[in-house]
Amino acid sequence: MASEEETLRRLAVELRILEGTADALQSRINLVTAALTELRVADATLEGLEKEGEGASLFVPIGGGSYVKTKLESAEKVIIGIGAGVATERTMKEAKENVGSRVAELEKTRATLLQQLNQVLERIEDGRSKFQGLTTKIRGRERAKPVRKTSRRP
Repeated sequence: MASEEETLRRLAVELRILEGTADALQSRINLVTAALTELRVADATLEGLEKEGEGASLFVPIGGGSYVKTKLESAEKVIIGIGAGVATERTMKEAKENVGSRVAELEKTRATLLQQLNQVLERIEDGRSKFQGLTTKIRGRERAKPVRKTSRRP
């Protein structure tokens, strides 16, 4: 009986750890999804710019839902972020390739994270099932124990 209670305690600890792992994986998936959304917007913007000609009117976002109207000087060169706050000038083709490869890399990362999350969720479900079964078994045994009578004092 003591070993079953110890197993129950270990299962409870393991479930807490797995739930923490699932939360961390979900947070990472959310971050990767946000980065993917941003890169897809950048890719669509590059596609749109490539189709525009010189002098085309554009609205450039400046933050807070605000825009500045400007004219496209050239779509041949763009400034693209390469990480750590560093940006560099690239041709439109290079920029699109860069964004495309980053999207592909993040999609692979997201798929891997989703696979890991599914594995952890399966382990949680299995652990909860074992926990429930063990709890039911221990409670059933506790109810089956005879009740001790106490002596009455006059």
